[in-house]
Formats: sequence, structure tokens, C-alpha cells
Amino acid sequence: MPKEDKSFRLLRMYETLNKGAAVEKPRLAQMFGVSEKTVQRDIDDLRAYVAEEGGGAVIEYDKAHNAYSLVRREREWLSNEEVLALVKIVLESRAFPKDEVKLLAEKLIGQAIPEDRPFVRDMIKNELFYYVQPRHGKNLLSPIWELSRTIKAHDIIKFTYERQDGARGERTVKPVAVMFSEFYFYLIAYLANGLHEYPAVFRVDRIEDVRITGEKFSVPHEKKFSDGEFRKRVQFMYPGELERVTFDFKGDSIEAVLDRLPTAEIVGERDGTYTVTAEVYGRGVDMWLRSQGDFVSRVRREKI
Repeated sequence: MPKEDKSFRLLRMYETLNKGAAVEKPRLAQMFGVSEKTVQRDIDDLRAYVAEEGGGAVIEYDKAHNAYSLVRREREWLSNEEVLALVKIVLESRAFPKDEVKLLAEKLIGQAIPEDRPFVRDMIKNELFYYVQPRHGKNLLSPIWELSRTIKAHDIIKFTYERQDGARGERTVKPVAVMFSEFYFYLIAYLANGLHEYPAVFRVDRIEDVRITGEKFSVPHEKKFSDGEFRKRVQFMYPGELERVTFDFKGDSIEAVLDRLPTAEIVGERDGTYTVTAEVYGRGVDMWLRSQGDFVSRVRREKI
């Protein structure tokens, strides 16, 4: 085999080590058509590079196996517990089609400590096999990325949007966030025509033919959109004006109410009945209030 140049050797060796595999000098020398002394110099160069990069990783020699491996501190890898939890969240969200879920699961598992990967695969294989994808069946990773790029660039965009009732139309918007809620990803955007001061909400799987208009938009700092603040105040991604809703709750778990409505505050309590107030966008909260049946009473609203 002809000799490979040094840069190629270093890249191949680092790629192998980075995947968690060990390398042996005799095998590398044969593969690259160089001497073992040359391979040793390459390994020394890689050691220096890894040390300079920091992060706690080192290339160590295993005398028993006569091989070198890239050893990371455990914190540099996701543990089996962390990977298992993340994969289960992805599966439970039912946000992606099955092929993208498999891709995400395998890539997450690849971040675990190598010896833990078979265990994690075994723990999720049944759940992955019976995974039920969303009915729209559309791939989402690429659209989410591209929409996020327009948000970062402050691009005004146009797209075709299909509503729940099947009606289709053109939208021109100022995109400000991509968020996930209740099985779906959503684009949060202000209408470019300025008809509403509050943001509009579009399901990403219903957006088609996104075009960048070439126009930019800017928002004064004090009016910049906050994903976190919006999420605390919106339920089921129903848009609308900001309101304060107040109601009485008499149920088994006031904690569940406070978790469901992050802006909720208890302003009174009497004989096990709590008076709760919360800031919310739109009427999505009505769906949750109705689901509570007799636990909720005396609902009042006021605009903020």
C-alpha cells in the first residue's frame, strides 16, 4: 500500500479514536505503509493536540492490549441514565416521523459511554419498535433548522400555509421563534402587515414553500420576543391577546394547576378551594379549564 500523507493519517487515526475504538501501531503501520516509528510520532502529535484542546480527554496506552485509545472523563459523555431519559422524551413527544426518531435515538445513544450503549439500546428497542408517528408523517429536522436560520437573520419570509380546515393561503411574517408543544413544532411570528400586536402561531408541518423576501425586520430591545415568557403564558399554542384569568379551583392537586400554568399564583384559599390567577395568551387556556370539570368555577377575565 502506498504511503499516505501525514494529514490523512492523523485524520483517520483521530476519527477512529473519537468513535471509541482502540488503535494498534503494527496495524496502523501496515494500513498506511509507514514504519511503526512514524506511527508513534503521529500518536504523539495527536496526544499534544488533544491535550491542547482541553476538555479532559487523553490518549492512553493499554499495555495489556498493546493499543492506544482516547479516554474522556465520564462527564464528557452522556451517561446511560441521561441518554435513556432523553431518548424516552423524544419517543414520548411523538413529534417526529419514525425515520427521524430512529436517527435521533441512534445519535443520542452514540453519545453515551461506549460500554453503556448496548444497555441503552436494549432498554428502548421495544418502545422504538412500537412507536406511532404523527399523522402528518413529514420530516421536520430540516424545516426547523431552516426556519431557525431565518429567525437568526431577521428575514421576513413568505410561505403557503394549510389551516386545520384544509384552506390554504399565503402568509408574510416576521419569524421570532420555533417552539414545541403537545406533539407539534410551531413557528411563532408577527404578521408583516402589522394587523395584530400579538404573535401568530403556525404548525411547522403545515408550512410549505418558504421564501425569503429579501427584507429584514428589527424589533426594539424592550419589545423583543421572549420564548420563555411566551411559553409560560400560552396554552395549546392558541394565539391571542394577553389577558389575566382568575378562577377558583377545588381539586386533588393544586400543584398540577401551578405546573400547567407557569404564571399562576394562588391569591386566596378557603376550605380547600384555591383562588388562582394567571397571565395567558388567547383562549387556549379555556380547553384546559373545561377539562377540569367541577374542579374549576367562577372564571373571570381581564385584558392586560
